[in-house]
Amino acid sequence: MRISTPKPFFFEAGKRAVLLLHGFTGNSSDVRMLGRFLEKNGYTSLAPHYKGHGVPPEELLETGPTDWWQDVMKAYDHLKATGYEEIAVAGLSLGGIFSLKLGYTVPVKGIVTMCSPMSMKTTDIMFEGVLKYAREYKKYEGKTEEQIEEEVEAIRQTPMETLSELREFVYNVKDHVDHIYAPLLVTQGKKDVVIDINSANIIYEEAESIDKKLNWYENSGHVITLGSEKEQLHEDILNFLESLDWNV
Repeated sequence: MRISTPKPFFFEAGKRAVLLLHGFTGNSSDVRMLGRFLEKNGYTSLAPHYKGHGVPPEELLETGPTDWWQDVMKAYDHLKATGYEEIAVAGLSLGGIFSLKLGYTVPVKGIVTMCSPMSMKTTDIMFEGVLKYAREYKKYEGKTEEQIEEEVEAIRQTPMETLSELREFVYNVKDHVDHIYAPLLVTQGKKDVVIDINSANIIYEEAESIDKKLNWYENSGHVITLGSEKEQLHEDILNFLESLDWNV
């Protein structure tokens, strides 16, 4: 069965650009509604896919944070090459980690993190997340339960060597949050059971940004961009972007 998988998007609307970054095992559909909302309000947005994401899970096993960070930088460079001089960045979960790293690596107008971890669970627990993604992807492909279990079991027997690198990557970014001076909006769902929600406090407290804000969402889980408070999140992000000192 041929399935239609989510694609990266580039919604051009105005001279102010926002790089939108999805989470680990996620894809551009995590931030598409946010992208459309920003487009309606005059903001251009670009959402790339990291290598091994939005494709069969077997491909994910062959990739790691070095690949994904390269994809983030390519997307940033693409915005620059297309003529967008001023770029803000907003990321969900791992995308928020990349957003923070961008904040002390290249010039950014502002940073939004959404449910982003400052600590990582064991690689075993993380691998369970990969298996969950594999099961959902294969179900989406229309495979039988028997096929799905067989293929997921094959993945279970194939360790994802880069998960330990991912943990190191996150802790390395945590160690550099105090190098961030750009305006910062930290958002966190209180019903998030995927990460330690105290991560939001760590990001907020450690960043050296003078202009920074921490928003809690009482009824939101981890994928806050698709949750019941997404409209409020959209408005809060727009208000943050409007408050930045754009030259265009």
